[in-house]
Amino acid sequence: MHLSTPQPAARPHSATFTRRSALVSAAALSAAGGLAACGGDSGSSAAPPVNEIAVGTTPEHYPAEYSRIVEGSRSEGGELTIYSNTDQENWAPIFRDFQKKYDWIEAVNANNLDSDEVFQRALSEQATGSSPADLLVSNAAQAWAEYTSSPGRVMEYASPELDKLPEFAQLAPNVYALSVDPMTIAFNTGLLSEKPTGIAHLAELVAADQDTFRDKITTRDVGGAFGFTVSHAFTQADPSTWAALETILPLARPETSSGTQTEKILAGEYVVGFFISAAPAYPVQANSGGLFDLVFPDDGTVVLPRGIAIAPQAPHPNTAKLFLDFVLSAEGQAAAAEGGLTSYRDDVESAEGRHTYADVLSAVGQDGVVMVPFTLVPEAEVDAFTERWNGLLDS
Repeated sequence: MHLSTPQPAARPHSATFTRRSALVSAAALSAAGGLAACGGDSGSSAAPPVNEIAVGTTPEHYPAEYSRIVEGSRSEGGELTIYSNTDQENWAPIFRDFQKKYDWIEAVNANNLDSDEVFQRALSEQATGSSPADLLVSNAAQAWAEYTSSPGRVMEYASPELDKLPEFAQLAPNVYALSVDPMTIAFNTGLLSEKPTGIAHLAELVAADQDTFRDKITTRDVGGAFGFTVSHAFTQADPSTWAALETILPLARPETSSGTQTEKILAGEYVVGFFISAAPAYPVQANSGGLFDLVFPDDGTVVLPRGIAIAPQAPHPNTAKLFLDFVLSAEGQAAAAEGGLTSYRDDVESAEGRHTYADVLSAVGQDGVVMVPFTLVPEAEVDAFTERWNGLLDS
């Protein structure tokens, strides 16, 4: 699985969050949560707690010279550009609170790319010597590992938040975890009467009623870095899980996007999907009126960190540093949890409408978590896994 350097392509879907649009988007999220709370027990969600932002100040543990970064940002035009595979709904509370804290930031431009495309686009533009990207954000661990295997592809920066974070927060040199998002089993409650508890239990349900599940199960395409990473991590943690997959995969169909998967499950095109990222699934669950639900697999919940790093030639380097430190701070992690990403700071408490790593641990325990490392899997291993997986899909 190699990162290619494609020719410049048509500009992908993107959104610009001005101060006003960020506030409106976040308000809409809060209102949607309140409406969802009236829709039923499954998938109900209340508005999250108000995230109190210390405007105009930085945490006490930041060094005195951090003021130079703050002042440097003021002269960078009030803009920031992020290449990521993160949905706009996930970003909205983060941008709202970042722009509240640093009120001279007028616009945050967030591209919503495929997992691999984040790096392909960055490499393509770096080859020309010009790129608008200030930050790169992706949860494709294999792609991150390959991308950072060559020096100079991210800016060297030691965040002052690092000492306040768990050891796994630094995924690679100068690459940090924005969130740690669990992979779920998501299903349409109107089409599936019995809630699956894990992959093995799902296999039992499938074996008992193949007609209901034929071509009605979705999983991620392992030809992409995201799909390979989460699927490979699950089987590496417990190779005996292949037995369940041998029952499920022949009736499944691959998709290349979690957003597509959640939409099709909600619409009834699929009954169930597995290894569905909670980040795009949480908002769907909250707004579905109980029609869309999800569970953490009890036989192994893959947790995939979402990496963030500053681009090596960031046009707005000081603003990029402010943003990176903000999303790692308690304020930023609370905002991330409000938008559907999973916060992992101990000082960000679980609450209605706020998702944390502690929730995952409470559900499946430490032994039930499969934390994905940002290490490069050898190409021969990638090929062997992909061949076995796709062979079952095609059987």
